[in-house]
Amino acid sequence: MSPVATGARGRLLRMAAAAAIVPLVAGCALPGGLFGTVGPDYATPAPPAARWHAAPPAAHGGSAAALARWWAQFDDAALVALIDAAQRDSASLADAAARIARARADAVAAGAAGNPSLDATAGANRSAFSFGGPAVMRTQASVGLQSSWEIDLFGGLARQREAARAQLEAARAQWHDARVALAAEVANAYANHRLCELQVELARADGASREETARLTGIAADAGLQSSAAAALARASAADAAATLAQRRAECEIGIKGLVALTGLDEPALRAVLARAAGSAPALPKPARFAIDALPATVLAQRPDVAAAERELAAASAEIGVAEAERYPRLTLAGNVTPTRSRLDGSPTISVTTWSIGPALVLPLADGGRRAANVDAARARYTAAAAQYRARARQAVREVEEALVRLASVDTRDADTRRAAAGYRAGLAAAQTRQRAGLASVAEVEDARRTALAAEAALVALEYEGLSAWIALYRAAGGGWERDAAASAMVLPEGQKQ
Repeated sequence: MSPVATGARGRLLRMAAAAAIVPLVAGCALPGGLFGTVGPDYATPAPPAARWHAAPPAAHGGSAAALARWWAQFDDAALVALIDAAQRDSASLADAAARIARARADAVAAGAAGNPSLDATAGANRSAFSFGGPAVMRTQASVGLQSSWEIDLFGGLARQREAARAQLEAARAQWHDARVALAAEVANAYANHRLCELQVELARADGASREETARLTGIAADAGLQSSAAAALARASAADAAATLAQRRAECEIGIKGLVALTGLDEPALRAVLARAAGSAPALPKPARFAIDALPATVLAQRPDVAAAERELAAASAEIGVAEAERYPRLTLAGNVTPTRSRLDGSPTISVTTWSIGPALVLPLADGGRRAANVDAARARYTAAAAQYRARARQAVREVEEALVRLASVDTRDADTRRAAAGYRAGLAAAQTRQRAGLASVAEVEDARRTALAAEAALVALEYEGLSAWIALYRAAGGGWERDAAASAMVLPEGQKQ
């Protein structure tokens, strides 16, 4: 075999040996540091374990786990359609999904930091030089491989991976929290619109009653049976009712504009969704009742914001280890092989191969306290994150308690309010019977009608209060999101990837 062939073969063998270093050292990667993992090992803090102090709502075969089917239990197809539309086209969800993508990229980068890197290099140049005589031209070309690997001696890189994973999980939980918040916002806006429709009907009936009273009072005043002041007062009352009706209609139109913005639907399409079946009267959604578990821990586990705060706390704990590892020695293994071909004018080509491999150790000596200060700062961030987690958990319990109190209040007042409305309806019916028998005036009937309408308005307001409390309870209980299933069962808006 010729010397040239032998040299080429040797260069190829050396390049292959250098490249083989990469999978060999990759197989030596450890989940923690080679000599241990500095920093605290994270333990999930226990959530509040006290029982609810507010009485839970009456159970009808449901449970906290059934919150995932919450909106279907409202038995209102329009509400479900609007929530689905909003979640398909939401800036807040898109922003939260983008945060997931950024966190995922950070997690990939953190994972790659503990692996060997391999880069190919290539270069060519032409130069001239002289030794006091004619210039000599040189052509040179090289191609090579270089690799480096930081060996995680004390777990700093492992803590980086741990922090990145926790941040990714926090971003996912925040996406779910945005989804729950958006659904509750749409539900509240939809409930407000349906309430407005009911108020329009009540205002229309009240206005018609006042208009009839003004007409009858005017007739009586013309006959000298009523004063002109009474007639003027009746006309003013009718005008006030007409203004109230116009105001209610405007509020309903404004509510539709808000739903357009929330759902992203065109207004004609939105109005088609909101349109009631022919002949049907306006009505509020009727949520199904369910039971909240006695222990807050079950409900807190469903709160995406609490889960996100807990993951932020885990990331802060891992970052203490990252900062602590900076105070320990760092070892890097690097190697390269670079074959080079060079030729001078009129001379044969010369082939030279250079290679090197070896460790580099960095020992922290003096930095004016910078690294220690970084550790202190990381510990302070952990303390702040722990306080934020506890505050978030307490807020979750508070929101559930408040929703339960509101529901209990509605239940307490419901029977009396319904009895009052039924009584005033009966009074109106009796006045109408007397009026047909000639024993009561039309004015008396209209007064009874307005009283009955006021009782109906109070009943509608109570029903709306209960509906609003159920929506608040959905929001407070986490919307049915289950942490264990979230990472594998996320449904992002159309066109976005998990």
